[in-house]
Amino acid sequence: LEIRTSDQVNGARKFIQELATKMAFGTLERTKFVTAASELARNTLVHGKGGTVTVFELERDGRTGIKLVFADQGPGIPNIDRAMEDGYSTAKSMGLGLGGARRLVNEFDITSTVDVGTTVSITQWKRR
Repeated sequence: LEIRTSDQVNGARKFIQELATKMAFGTLERTKFVTAASELARNTLVHGKGGTVTVFELERDGRTGIKLVFADQGPGIPNIDRAMEDGYSTAKSMGLGLGGARRLVNEFDITSTVDVGTTVSITQWKRR
């Protein structure tokens, strides 16, 4: 899914919510995952100057899950450790931030190269 406008951020959030509902995720795990996805989609637009989110339905060891990969070709993050700190913002916002998004999901991975871009992947597994 493209993330180049606010409407596309909202569309991605809605798509992810509908997929998690269709896959019968519990209310809390769905809400946490969609919240993290919304934050990362917004970051892709605002900080990454637009990009994409790729959605994967997973099955592993009898469990089902959803993996999202957000990718942009923006300015990159010079200090990922600093960017993961609570309260850190380059947008003068009180947003959830990368650290908050990480706490809301089962799996989180980030790679970033200055002047090349950033890729963030998150995975949420359905409770058994």
